[in-house]
Amino acid sequence: MAVWKGLLRSKNLLLAILVPLLLLPLPLLHPSSESSCAYVLIVTAVYWVSEAVPLGAAALVPAFLFPLFGVLKSSEVAGEYVKNTTLLLMGVICLAASVEKWNLHKRIALRMVMLSGAKPGRLLLCFMSCTALLSMWLSNTSSTAMVMPIVEAVLQQLITTEEEHEGIVPSGTSATESAQQKGKQRLTMQETIATNKQFAPLYCALPQTQILVLPPTDSRDQKEKGRYQSRHDHMICKCLSLSVSYAATIGGLTTIIGTSTSLIFLEHFKNRYPDADVVHFGTWFVFSVPITVIFLLMTWVWMHWLFLGCNFKETCSLSKKAKTKREELSEQRIQEEYEKLGDISYPEKVTVFFFILMTVLWFTREPGFVPGWESFFEKKGFRTDATVSVLLGFLLFLIPSKKPTFLCFGKKEPGQGDGSDQDGPSGSMLTWQEFQKNMPWEIVVLVGGGYALAAGCRTSGLSTLIGRQMECLSSLPSWAVTLLACALVSAVTEFVSNPATVTIFLPILCSLSEALHINPLYTLIPVTMCISLAVMLPVGNPPNAIVYNYGHCHIRDMVKAGLGVNLIGLAIIMVAINTWGISLFQLDTFPDWAKVGNATGRL
Repeated sequence: MAVWKGLLRSKNLLLAILVPLLLLPLPLLHPSSESSCAYVLIVTAVYWVSEAVPLGAAALVPAFLFPLFGVLKSSEVAGEYVKNTTLLLMGVICLAASVEKWNLHKRIALRMVMLSGAKPGRLLLCFMSCTALLSMWLSNTSSTAMVMPIVEAVLQQLITTEEEHEGIVPSGTSATESAQQKGKQRLTMQETIATNKQFAPLYCALPQTQILVLPPTDSRDQKEKGRYQSRHDHMICKCLSLSVSYAATIGGLTTIIGTSTSLIFLEHFKNRYPDADVVHFGTWFVFSVPITVIFLLMTWVWMHWLFLGCNFKETCSLSKKAKTKREELSEQRIQEEYEKLGDISYPEKVTVFFFILMTVLWFTREPGFVPGWESFFEKKGFRTDATVSVLLGFLLFLIPSKKPTFLCFGKKEPGQGDGSDQDGPSGSMLTWQEFQKNMPWEIVVLVGGGYALAAGCRTSGLSTLIGRQMECLSSLPSWAVTLLACALVSAVTEFVSNPATVTIFLPILCSLSEALHINPLYTLIPVTMCISLAVMLPVGNPPNAIVYNYGHCHIRDMVKAGLGVNLIGLAIIMVAINTWGISLFQLDTFPDWAKVGNATGRL
């Protein structure tokens, strides 16, 4: 028994050692570039799926195995780990760090909640819209972590009334029993205070209660002991919590920089088809905005029906007379939190300006229907979306966080002129330490490992070989092939990380599309979006884990709600790619740039 327990504790180490050894006969008995590349691909994929080693560390496997097996030179592999999307991500993270540093996300969220009111239906739609808006530009994880504390604060007001501040009364308790319980709670509280008077100085020294990203470890115990006054309150907590996670995922689909999966897709597509200039920030945005809007509204209806019922008229009422006591208290709490932020500060204004400027420059660089600002330069193709994001990100390190005196016109900004300097000697909008804290370096290495695998599959001819084996699917219509691929990755991504899933499937789907003479974008775009829809389990996506840790929902709630969101998303994405996606990306023809890519893969 002790030996078995020891093996279980060392399972990751054993898996990391045994997998390469057991697969070693593949390149040794069949010495070829295809078998060697397949060996590296399988070993890396097993490491990613099993998480026997960290994802970033597993992404380094191609860096030493490809040169050892003669698939790629070491210099060629190294060049795959830093690409254009790496610079794009760095610039975006600079802006995201500035948003988080100056509490701009909190101001946006609270302001939108103030506009919506505390009615559950309107509150649900407001929080979903706010989270989706943030997730367009920030990571899904960051957006969820930013919004959930605000949601939790509102929920505490929704499930608590002034009369319940002294104790929670479970549903079904009579008025007499309730009074007796309250009396006992008051006596117990008084006894506790009297017993622990010697600790009063320590209690006073502790900071005020803060809203944390993760709740206390005993949150689930509290729930079992009567955390909710009624089942309806519990349903509201479930609905709002899960909807924030889903909205973060949906919002990330809107922009090409919204998720790591879309960034991986973009760089892989640019590397494999360098002559294809059809996918950039503008075209992706135009294609995905209708998907996001429809998807968000359908998810709102689904979540409302599942947890709150069909009484939309009551939960979305605009009448002030229909407000309950708890809803009035919730609105008062939100108003107080917003007033604590004060007037919008100079750093917030600068961040908003940079946010708008970055978006405008992305859209107008090469809009397609009119000449963009890149046409003013003599040499074409040198500037990308990464150029814009890195430039503006760099400026955040230079611009001071305090308004220059010549712009104050006699007015002082908060903290100006009082000798305080919270931002170090430079006093800039952003410091390098803050950037490093927010920069997901593991994702950068993981993405680089995916590029290296794709380059190895292309150079060795493995991707072409796989594509030929799938020619049996040529009898199926194009939409059926895409639907099967989307259904497959939607199932896999629930258990495997999104970046790992997209990295494994992209080279295979490119070869499949070329073998079947289907426009690669017809398959790649829907699959990339579906991979992001890992919404059924806490392990599928970091936002799911954050929401689950708050203790409002069970696994069965996430599976039931997530299955509906998955099906809704799959249906909307398939409709989009077969309607406006065809005209936007010319998906009804097999383009010349795909033929060039196919010819390159056969070399």
